[in-house]
Amino acid sequence: MTNQPAPSTHKVTADTAQCCGYGLCAQMCPEVYTLDDNGIVYIENESIPNELLDEAKEGAECCPAQVLSIEEIN
Repeated sequence: MTNQPAPSTHKVTADTAQCCGYGLCAQMCPEVYTLDDNGIVYIENESIPNELLDEAKEGAECCPAQVLSIEEIN
């Protein structure tokens, strides 16, 4: 029997139209948040791996424009 990671139970969304491009989210959790060529947050995969959940939450909470939200999925 192999130990496989538990499936993601959270997803992140961004209101990119309101993003100011500070980049704090990407500094806190670059595995989840990246910036496009204009410095706007870009989320390639909205599923958050469980092992990155704490860092992803910190990145969302430090956003001055509050454009990131994390929600639990079933």
